[in-house]
Amino acid sequence: MSSPRFSVCEFTTLSLGLEEELAVLREAGCEGIGICEAKLPEGSDAEAAAAVRDSGLRASVCLLATLSVLPLAKFEGPADPAERVARLCAGVRRLAPFEPACLYVLTGPQGSLPYREARRIAIEGLRAVAETAADVGIPLGLEPIHASIRDNWTLATTIPETLDLVEEVGVPGFGVGFDVWHLWDTPDLLENIREHASQIVGVHVNDWRDPTRGWNDRVLPGEGVIDLPGIFGALEASGYDGWYDLEVFSDDGTFEDDYPDSLWKQPAGDVVRRGREGFLRAWEARRS
Repeated sequence: MSSPRFSVCEFTTLSLGLEEELAVLREAGCEGIGICEAKLPEGSDAEAAAAVRDSGLRASVCLLATLSVLPLAKFEGPADPAERVARLCAGVRRLAPFEPACLYVLTGPQGSLPYREARRIAIEGLRAVAETAADVGIPLGLEPIHASIRDNWTLATTIPETLDLVEEVGVPGFGVGFDVWHLWDTPDLLENIREHASQIVGVHVNDWRDPTRGWNDRVLPGEGVIDLPGIFGALEASGYDGWYDLEVFSDDGTFEDDYPDSLWKQPAGDVVRRGREGFLRAWEARRS
């Protein structure tokens, strides 16, 4: 693949509204936008979907407002998994008119539940969400989360752990939502990519600050320590030809930290431009 499809997640441009984002992304030469349901204003979905279509950008790796089946302490949402699943399914239908290339979902953490019970609840909930996504023809990816924050986020931290859950859910079109920040240092990553690339529905792109200050302290491609050329080369050589979506959390006090050098405090156009340039440099340096 000589020309990878590059998009930008709306979390990367957190301070901007949709119209501003579309203009910034077009100017930077991006092909798509990762729509975040949490940023959509209520009551204007039809207008927003039309604006995306008219912009010439494609909805790429998109995110539901309720991110997970089991509750996440870092994000607002109901505690009851059944209510969360209902919101997830509603979110899938809400985003369908945008025609996203794929959607991501998380398990959420075990919390105070016994592991077997947490897994059962996650499987049942993921099955309902995956069936809803299949009904509207949207690939759904289960996103593994970095092992260092497992207790607050997830039941799955590697591609094999994720695929165990995906296979148990057993719904066509349900695969892996890949994020380089979460997976870059997992065991046998390149081997897992080569073996399971056909089940990867999308790729979130960013980089790992060393030392990192937390889950919301990511940097732009090429400004951290991840072997992006190795990962991109393995993905391409294994047949992945989907979207590469720039997703950067860089807390400005929105969540729990206020980093003085937060990317969210910097001009969004500059961040997008630097992010795309860093991605393209890593892509050109990719190794099969």
